[in-house]
Amino acid sequence: MNIRPLHDRSSSSAKPRERKSPGGIVIPDTAAEKPTFGKGHLVGKGKILENGGVRAPDVKAGDKILFGKYAGTEVKVNGEEFVVMREEDVMAVVEAG
Repeated sequence: MNIRPLHDRSSSSAKPRERKSPGGIVIPDTAAEKPTFGKGHLVGKGKILENGGVRAPDVKAGDKILFGKYAGTEVKVNGEEFVVMREEDVMAVVEAG
């Protein structure tokens, strides 16, 4: 099964967080925070404007992105977890520098 985000939505594979605290304590799944960084996986064609035009998305597949803790909807496809969100939920594209 494949997914294709529509319009201004994109999917991101969430970057896993460290499972141990700095003191060496293992953090269980129920207490772990949701990641806020991810890698842009698939990107829709863009936002449909009021005049019927389409604005191309700023996020591109492969971009490292920063998004809100509660942004998007988590989905599982072929055993891989993704977060599908609107482009407005993406706070920034992280650039190497």
